[in-house]
This record gives sequence, C-alpha cells and structure tokens, in this order.
Amino acid sequence: MNVPGPALPSPTPSAAPRLAALRTLLALAVVFVMLATTGWTAVHRPEAGAAPRAAALAAWAAARIDGRPLPSADAPVRTVARFFAGLDGVQRARLADGYPLVVGNLDGTPATTRYRANRRALEQAGRIEKARGRDVTLTPADRATADRRAHRFASLLEPGRQILAFDPTGGGLAAEVFGDLDRARRVSVVVPGVDTDLLTFERTQRRLTAPVGMARSLYEAQRAAAPDSRTAVIAWAGYTAPIGLGIDAATGRLAVEGAVRLESLAAALPGDASVALFCHSYGSVVCGVAAHALPDRVTDLVVAGSPGMRAENTADLDTSARVWAARDAGDWIADVPHLEVGGVGHGADPVSPDFGARLLSSAGAKSHTGYFQPGTASLDNFAKIGTGAFGSIVCATGDDACRREISGTDGD
Repeated sequence: MNVPGPALPSPTPSAAPRLAALRTLLALAVVFVMLATTGWTAVHRPEAGAAPRAAALAAWAAARIDGRPLPSADAPVRTVARFFAGLDGVQRARLADGYPLVVGNLDGTPATTRYRANRRALEQAGRIEKARGRDVTLTPADRATADRRAHRFASLLEPGRQILAFDPTGGGLAAEVFGDLDRARRVSVVVPGVDTDLLTFERTQRRLTAPVGMARSLYEAQRAAAPDSRTAVIAWAGYTAPIGLGIDAATGRLAVEGAVRLESLAAALPGDASVALFCHSYGSVVCGVAAHALPDRVTDLVVAGSPGMRAENTADLDTSARVWAARDAGDWIADVPHLEVGGVGHGADPVSPDFGARLLSSAGAKSHTGYFQPGTASLDNFAKIGTGAFGSIVCATGDDACRREISGTDGD
C-alpha cells in the first residue's frame, strides 16, 4: 500500500527561474548523453570525385564561348540567367557537353540544359567509379563503394530521368525533377534530413525514406488529387547532410551551408511558379535557417518530424510564407530536447502551440519516416498544399484551425 507523502508546495515566483534552469540543464544533459553515445565528431566523407570537380571549375574559369567570357561559377542567379538567355541552343549544348560538372549545378541555367549536362557528368563519373571498382591498389571496401556509386549513377542515367543537380564530390549532391519544371505553376521541393548523399538519394528497399521516393510519392499524390494542375516536384539533396546523430545533427553548421544553396535554388526556378518546401527532419533546420532569405515566391514551409527550426516561433523565422508542421504520435523526434544552448539543439518544437505553426494531421504516418507513405493524412495534406487545395486540408486539431485566414483555394 502506498502511503502518500506530504504535498509539495507550489513553486514561489523566486523558485520558478531555478526550476526553469534545472529543466534546461536536464534537457541539455540528455543532448550530451545522446551525442556521447553516438559520437561527437563529424563523420569523415571520402573525397571521391574532388579532382574532377576542381578541374572542371578551373577549366570553366579560363574558358570563353565565341569570344565571350563565361560567368563565374558562383555568380548570382540573375547573372547566369542573363548569360544563358543570350546563347542559342547550339552554344548551350556546347557548354553542357564541355563543362558538365559546372553547368549541371549552375543555378540560373535553363533546366533542360542542366539535364543534358548532368547526363554527361553521370556518364563520366560512372566510368571513373567502374575503373576504381577494378583497381586492385584500392582496399576491398573502397572498391565496393566505387561499385555501389557506379550502380547509382547508372540508375540516375535511366531514360526519362531529369537530374537537375549532380556533384560526385565526397558523399555527393543531387536533385531530380518530377514533372515539367518549365511549365509548372506550382513547384514543391522535398528537403531531406540526415544520412542523405548520392548513395541514399534513392533506395530500392524502404523507398519512401529516400528523397527520390518521397518526391515521387508526393508528385503522384498531387497528380491524383488535381490531374489538371501544372505541378512539379523536386527531390533536393543539394546540401551536405549530417551522418547519423552526431554533433553535426545537433548543431546548425551544415544547415547554414545548406540554407545558402536552398535560397539559390528557390531564386533560380524558372518562370513565376509559387513554391512550397517540404522539409523532413534535419531538412526542417535547413528550411528554418533559410526562411528569412527565401524569395516571396515561396508561399509555404511544411516541416515534418522536425527537431526544430532554430527559431522560438514563426515570427522569428521572418518569412511571409505560411508555416505548417506535422508530427506522428510515434515519432521518436518528440523525445529530442527542443532547445538551443551554446549552439547545440535547434530551438522550440514546431508542433507546440506557442510556436504558431499551422498543425497538420499526420494520421497513419507511423514514426519518423512514414510521412510520405500513400494513404497517410500527412501525404494527403502535403499534396493539397502543393496543389493549392487548402480548403480540404485536415488539421491535427480536428477542426479548421490550421486552415483559417487562407482565402479559398489558390488556382493555377
């Protein structure tokens, strides 16, 4: 039989700050334990492909086309767009074929020119990896990795695939487009989280945990929900993501670098299509850091399974975009301390009422990686946001709270 102890007195106003400090220290201790058990140091990524990329940049910097200098590889999007607008189709093809590792990743370049360049780059990189796979001077592990990379590059080269970005350096970067990017009135961008690189850009097993699977699933859901809408979806693994739950995943360093790339992508998309970002896990950190600098065409920021957006509330994001958040009841990310102390942690919980996001139902999502699974409320809601069908979104609260103050359905 349990005998009740004496009732604890309510904290006095003077004790409240001490209790808050204790809670913060306890949460921080959890972070430290997590990092201690998963590794404090960033995981080293082999620099495979570094030499070809460096050589391509050097050649581009010295090149001219028909007497005209080429724009710098880090030139602003508008500068690059103006340059390519002044070229004819033959000149664009010459640059794509001659400098594929530059042109294929150059924001502001026409999408079709980038697709062509990245096919050339994938062919070249595939030959290099096949040769490495037969190189007996390499370790068995390195040869096996080379074979895996060659297989991945061959997959990305399959007919009909539209590769918007490809860089084999280190773990590698990639982006793929589903739909007609040039004609789209609405563009959705899937921003993934940890453990994303060229080898995990797509998966045969657990397909919907990889960027390609997520984006394809979203595109198919959008087409099913609004067959006549002009939409495109981008699987964007265009930043160096953390590996595992080490220090890189707990800090914002890689998110800051990724945010710059995400801002450039959003500014470079063709036409005047509106843009929705679908940011999963650590990808939501990238989106949060980028939010204040994103162009006005980004109308919606959607985060799922977020550890935080390095902000205390939506006002801190300093964006005109609508901010949506979803988290499945069984998602382990809920147990990650939502705080930021000394650069560790990513701030407030985006699904907390005080954060101010529009809360989406994610019924059926099943844990941290199920948000893009067909048949879930989360994917259904994502498709509605991506096609502008805001009036039929299902809110997490079971009412219309998340849909308020949105003026009807935005048309194409």
